[in-house]
Amino acid sequence: MEIKNLLLKEATKIEIISLVDNSIDFLSSTPRREVQPLRQWTRERFGEEWSQTHTVLPIAEHGFSMFVRVFGENSTCSILFDTGVSSDGVVMNAQRMGLDLSETDYVVLSHGHYDHFGGLQNAVKAIGKPELTIIAHEDMFKIRGTANSHGALRQHPQFPTPTQVHPAKIVNTKQPYLIANDFVCVTGEIPRESAFEKGFPQNKLLTGSTWQPDPCVLDDRALVVNLKNKGLVVISGCAHAGIINTVRYAQQITGTARIYAVLGGFHLAGKEYENRIQPTLEELKKINPNLIVPCHCTGWRANHALAKEFPDAFVNNSVGNRYQLKSSKD
Repeated sequence: MEIKNLLLKEATKIEIISLVDNSIDFLSSTPRREVQPLRQWTRERFGEEWSQTHTVLPIAEHGFSMFVRVFGENSTCSILFDTGVSSDGVVMNAQRMGLDLSETDYVVLSHGHYDHFGGLQNAVKAIGKPELTIIAHEDMFKIRGTANSHGALRQHPQFPTPTQVHPAKIVNTKQPYLIANDFVCVTGEIPRESAFEKGFPQNKLLTGSTWQPDPCVLDDRALVVNLKNKGLVVISGCAHAGIINTVRYAQQITGTARIYAVLGGFHLAGKEYENRIQPTLEELKKINPNLIVPCHCTGWRANHALAKEFPDAFVNNSVGNRYQLKSSKD
């Protein structure tokens, strides 16, 4: 089905804080002015005394969550994008960073794998808003599992029911969906067009009493923001649709060709996916983002390749990193 260009408003600033990811590095430097490690931005925001007394640091886990604040000319909206794997990791990390999750206006889930929704129930409690909206997809509620190379299947934890996240309201979307006063787009289902992005072959869905292949993971979505004077900022969870498919679809639905930043999981880790690294690099060179921040399931081999191919754009993510992207050149 043809999607007409969405009327996505231009943001003046975006702040993205890494709440949950697989790795932590509080010591390494980066030449990028947009990127600040935990101790730097918390010291600037809360002061030296806070920094000296709040010495318990956040932790890493195999999961993903980002706290995204989008600024317009006269408005601000906060989005919790995914909630990590453990029940309390995202809430604990937010507390240790001095973040107040009650500021959250929306929770958006990238897809229905447990390392992206594990902390949802506790996050909803911490947010504490009866009018909170959770943006999901109907497939997230299905029972999932993963088959290994020998065919043995491991069933995943199940997505929370609406009752378990009450009083928050769940909105299921398949099509592109605008939130935050039209400053943010949830892509909806992403078409699979690139020849090398073959989805997640091990993914299974329980249909009746039978496990069926589900390589497409159609509930996989991304966030898209149009940063004024800079271009699109695309944030993926795992990019089971393929990070190139994801970025190309963001361009299509917004009618904006320029890509400023790509952040999130690229799912290039594992023997089944590492042959996708080189074609991904080739396509990213055509897209030419100003900032590339691979996270979570991207894997060290892809990270090394990205760092080598894009030495100026690449940033190695860490839990606690803050990315402050502005429309101006200040």
